[in-house]
Amino acid sequence: MLLRSITPCASLEAVKSALHEIGVEGMTLIEVRGHGQQKGHTEVYRGREYSVDLIPKTKFEVVLGEAMVEKAVQAIMGASRKGNIGDGKIFLTRVDEAISIRNDERGEGAL
Repeated sequence: MLLRSITPCASLEAVKSALHEIGVEGMTLIEVRGHGQQKGHTEVYRGREYSVDLIPKTKFEVVLGEAMVEKAVQAIMGASRKGNIGDGKIFLTRVDEAISIRNDERGEGAL
């Protein structure tokens, strides 16, 4: 199962720690920009106001066996939830197959 989470950059260390605590070792972190309901904000720089509509966020991608998915979802929610718009999203996608290039191992063993 591929678990994707988009969280604010400020939650990065908390989410990484929460995932490590439950035994998730492999993850991919990607710095991204985007917006959801919060739709950005305005800032002033050198006396000029400008719109910041793409907010910095961190995208986590983790491929897990079925037994770990719910634990990982709960860990991410616990580390990220502040009760505010912009706390993030979690997307779950099935992965048909995983293959280790190094040893041709397949399935959960390749993870």
